[in-house]
Amino acid sequence: MSDSPFSEFDSPADKSSPFSEFDDTSAQEEIAPAAAPAPVYTADDEVENETNVTKCPCCGANMVYDSEKGKLYCEHCDTVVEVRAKTSEEQAFERLLSQTNEWGEETHVFRCENCGAQEILSNGEIAKRCPFCGTTNIVRTDELPGLKPNAVVPFSISMDDAVKRVKHWAHKKLYAPRRFRKGAKPEDVSGMYMPAFSFDTVTDAWYNGVLGKYHYRTRRVNGRTVQERYLVTFPIRGNYSTSFDDILIQASDKIGQKSLNDLQPFDTNESKEYRQEYLSGYTAGQYSKDGLACWEEAKGVIHGQLKSAILFRYDYDTVVSFNLDFQCRNTTYKYLLLPVYVGYCGWKKKLYHFFVSGHNGKVTGKTPVSPLKVGITVLFGLAVLTGIVFLVLWFNGMWPWA
Repeated sequence: MSDSPFSEFDSPADKSSPFSEFDDTSAQEEIAPAAAPAPVYTADDEVENETNVTKCPCCGANMVYDSEKGKLYCEHCDTVVEVRAKTSEEQAFERLLSQTNEWGEETHVFRCENCGAQEILSNGEIAKRCPFCGTTNIVRTDELPGLKPNAVVPFSISMDDAVKRVKHWAHKKLYAPRRFRKGAKPEDVSGMYMPAFSFDTVTDAWYNGVLGKYHYRTRRVNGRTVQERYLVTFPIRGNYSTSFDDILIQASDKIGQKSLNDLQPFDTNESKEYRQEYLSGYTAGQYSKDGLACWEEAKGVIHGQLKSAILFRYDYDTVVSFNLDFQCRNTTYKYLLLPVYVGYCGWKKKLYHFFVSGHNGKVTGKTPVSPLKVGITVLFGLAVLTGIVFLVLWFNGMWPWA
């Protein structure tokens, strides 16, 4: 058997005829013929070009990827088709130097004339509404989508489940208006694959710096015992080597790095090799930052994590100075498509966008804030702080009205 994505499919044998209401089954009993075995779709039967791989092999209708079944599904005849895809592999870093168009003719790009977002769709599909700003001012462009993904984390959560999770998430937002929390209505929810780059690397670091440790001493001042704090510094220097796995950097300006971090983890180690079938029924965002730009951001993440790991080895209270230099080797990457549901909740003529991970169901986004609740919280905090200050003054004998 070949590696064709359409290895086999199930076609229901008990599908009712559209003219069944005119059949006189009571007048004559017939022996039902044996159900014909479901045909097997092999590589020899495969269509000639990639633009048709999402067509149903039974009725020819467009198929969609069903997140719950994990298979392609035909909504017209209920045919189910397996998607045969291997686990994705890491790519050599040198491949990022090639930024040519690798998509061929299997996809095309739609651009939103309002916010500038670009979506990649399979041929035969049409973008009707921008998932970010909601406008219908969508036009097809001839721009090349660029580097083709080599990995995809398929959707595993349905849109209905995502909507329920958004409502539950909104209900837990304590500073949101009460009516919003109880009646949030997600609108224009759509499934979209967000582009991201994941990096693995081994680092060798060299560092030096000065750390400080606070010490305390007591002495008598005006007949009272007071405690003083002073800083003792000490130098540090050394080497540190470690490895990093799956540093995930978002490649679209339509979702911030913080939002992507909020939606993690994505099981990138078990991601599948890219196949167009996973895009059936969904769209894919085009990257606005190429792999090299994302690698520069990844090195910033590496620097921060190296610094934290090195300083964790010392007993200190404050950093006086710290210098760090490192080199990376054996670097590999994956250009991933991550499953995300995008939508918004309307409140008082404003749109509050949210993102839902189509992999683990986590939700992030913005909600309206109740000024009354914020004001009460601030006043309560000030009251508590004032009480603490008075207690400290009284305990140290510094009560101003004593």
